[in-house]
Amino acid sequence: MTDPVTDPVTYEFETLAVDIDADGIATLLLNRPDALNSFTVTMAVELEQFFLDAAADDDIRAIVVTGAGRAFCAGMDLSAVGNVFGLDEDANPTPADLRDRLTEEPFQSGVRDTGGKVTLAIHACPKPVIAAINGPAVGIGATMTLAMDLRLASTKARIGFVFGKLGIVPEAASTWFLPRIVGTAQALEWIYSAEIMTGEQALAGRLVRSVHEPEELLEAAYALARTFVVGRSPVALALAKQMVYRNSAADHPIEAHRADSLAMWHASTGDGKEGVAAFLEKRDPVFTGKASETPEIYP
Repeated sequence: MTDPVTDPVTYEFETLAVDIDADGIATLLLNRPDALNSFTVTMAVELEQFFLDAAADDDIRAIVVTGAGRAFCAGMDLSAVGNVFGLDEDANPTPADLRDRLTEEPFQSGVRDTGGKVTLAIHACPKPVIAAINGPAVGIGATMTLAMDLRLASTKARIGFVFGKLGIVPEAASTWFLPRIVGTAQALEWIYSAEIMTGEQALAGRLVRSVHEPEELLEAAYALARTFVVGRSPVALALAKQMVYRNSAADHPIEAHRADSLAMWHASTGDGKEGVAAFLEKRDPVFTGKASETPEIYP
């Protein structure tokens, strides 16, 4: 068994590259530049694994996702043999199957949307995740970013929810994420039209936070990430991320109150003590809490 104190997690992938800097900011590079970083079943498996591993890796405090070469991700690699989405065409699933047997075969491997497995792993990762969209990001290249907390775009970004042109539907749980980010009407317009938009158009629609010249994009993403992690409690950030996503979907504020109460109790008896002491002593805090040990605040 790996000892997380003495044996750091290593990340070796076929379609991804990972680098972690001194501040704990991981750069996750979609690394199939000759294919415009198009999405494959292998990339799906590796992305899911990275985010599951990163959730427990306290050396990683924030993640910036970008693409190698001139693209972010040009969508699904449609050159694959057979069902290009990696699905079992003989499975014939029903709603009951995916409610009651989601993780059983053939549903786990042959029916579950590969992009959805990725975005669920991103969503569950207790670290800030930032997309630096450096070029074309269409189909899954666009929808995977919706599970990330913030999106920055290059002036060369081209973003599109192009499913209608292929006769398929939005995936990667994007019909949950996209309306929450941009509103129902805007989400439907982009999905209905299946048009490609520029970074500026995505900014006007509130999909991205900001637009940058290509040579300035990553530095802007890193600078933003550092404001999230330097002098911040990883546990407090992890709790806050859970609370914003879950409480905003609750049907009554009493649910937020329950979670707030538990989170405040744990924070005030943990890193909160150091934060208050540092404030009173006019010094930088030294937080010791770990995101991998975030207390449970939801049943």
